[in-house]
Amino acid sequence: MSSKDAPPLPEPLRVPVADSHTHLDMQDATVEEGLARAAAVNVTTVIQVGCDVKGSRWAAETAAAHPSVYAAVALHPNEAPRIVHGDPDGWSRQGGREPGGKAALDEALAEIDRLAALDRVRGVGETGLDHFRTGPEGMAAQEESFRAHIEIAKRHGKALVIHDREAHADVLRVLADAGAPERTVFHCYSGDAEMARICADAGYFMSFAGNVTFKNAQPLRDALSVAPIELVLVETDAPFLTPAPYRGRPNAPYLIPVTLRAMAEVKGVDEDTLASAINENTARAFDY
Repeated sequence: MSSKDAPPLPEPLRVPVADSHTHLDMQDATVEEGLARAAAVNVTTVIQVGCDVKGSRWAAETAAAHPSVYAAVALHPNEAPRIVHGDPDGWSRQGGREPGGKAALDEALAEIDRLAALDRVRGVGETGLDHFRTGPEGMAAQEESFRAHIEIAKRHGKALVIHDREAHADVLRVLADAGAPERTVFHCYSGDAEMARICADAGYFMSFAGNVTFKNAQPLRDALSVAPIELVLVETDAPFLTPAPYRGRPNAPYLIPVTLRAMAEVKGVDEDTLASAINENTARAFDY
């Protein structure tokens, strides 16, 4: 990727803010470059999120090395079925994998549990359910993994970071049944206004990403407008979900101001008010 593909730096925020969910290991810039660009626009903290054992170890190491980074560790909802059932045809784009069964899942979860105890690891996630990429044969492994992550988050007193893709009712069911941790974050919130009210009643944080700016995302904007300001977070999920007008180009933490300004408009508050609230909310959610 040449630098011309990368969107320009937006006008800096006047109030510092945190990116509650990013994948620095999937971005083109070095960690140092990515953090420097973010700091230049007043994005002063990022939560680096792991999706498998290797990525979670990397997240924990990166957080330990950089004061502006905290980590979340987990097996992504689509990773659990791959561990159990394998991936003989390589659909997961991680090469062919042999099935490891329940023993392999238990071993991977034990490593997530070990990492979750570390001080710079402030979240367990992204975990949850994904009915978009995992078919019926993988559902049991996915739910077992989700329940194990809930237990790990509660035992270590860490935030639970949820990936919910086309699985709203099932995610809410498992949380209610297992008992959600004290601090639960819906990453890249994708529900409607009705679900936002359910999340608000339960005290769950809702983190909005660049897709809240997309033309066809009115249901997301409706959800944001009813979400209590004290439960709202902002994220990039970079390199994915780049906000308009840069959709289709690589995302990075420095683009948080673009999404935050669009969110402030939806909420009918000025950007400083929203940035202050979000900065406080993120620190509360991830206990830093």
